[in-house]
Amino acid sequence: MELVCRLLEVSRSGYYEWLGRKPSLRRQKDQELKRRLLSLHQRYPALGLDSLYHLIRPQLSCSRKRIHRLMNEMNISSTRRRAYKATTNSRHAHPIAPNLLARRFSFDKPDTAWVGDITYIPTGEGWLYCAVVKDLCTKQIVGYAFSDRIDTNLTLAALGMAVRRRKPLPGLIFHSDRGVQYAAYAYRQRLASLGIRQSMSRKGDPYDNAVAENFFSCLKCECVHLRHFASRAQAMADVFAYIETFYNPVRPHSSIGWRPPDAFARALSEHPAA
Repeated sequence: MELVCRLLEVSRSGYYEWLGRKPSLRRQKDQELKRRLLSLHQRYPALGLDSLYHLIRPQLSCSRKRIHRLMNEMNISSTRRRAYKATTNSRHAHPIAPNLLARRFSFDKPDTAWVGDITYIPTGEGWLYCAVVKDLCTKQIVGYAFSDRIDTNLTLAALGMAVRRRKPLPGLIFHSDRGVQYAAYAYRQRLASLGIRQSMSRKGDPYDNAVAENFFSCLKCECVHLRHFASRAQAMADVFAYIETFYNPVRPHSSIGWRPPDAFARALSEHPAA
């Protein structure tokens, strides 16, 4: 030990004092942040810097730059993969509704405008089709349904869940693409009976329904692409859990101040807009 101290040009007492010294408060905070980062990354491997930062900050005060540095030190990065692109069958003779949204994807009050869309999820038993309804104010998924068939019954089931949950007043706008599942007579009649105004994207313009497609991108990258589903039932259970235990109550959204949709909806109900 004396040889080591001479080589380092320090006293024995100084060496032992350094050896027993506790880590600095900053280093202790870094270790705490690293444990939280690792836990979140293991649970939600597709989340990137901004989402992780806004999940951690309410409990552990820190800067985005600090989280970025710690992620680099731990070699943590998003495992996102390119989302599967769903297609739309708009070759039909049903009437096409006007585009009432005109790419306005933000509203001040819940249940003013909803968007709907359908996606495909691969399983060992074949495709599972999922239809969702999303609120453009809170960003919540308010309705969803699953089927092994892509038909109007699927979209009606998703709409039905949304209506039962939210009980919207007449005048609500429902926007979708021009798919036959939304243009069919049964769907148009159901919307009319509820006093809901139908809106559709322009032909061949995916950006007109970008908010709904953005949800499916998140779903695919953060859930579907991370595992293999042996059965449709398994896929349904995982997508249900993704929506009800993560997307609505936990996942922060940049468009609503990096808050989860459920928390944003509660804040609106406590302090409604004038």
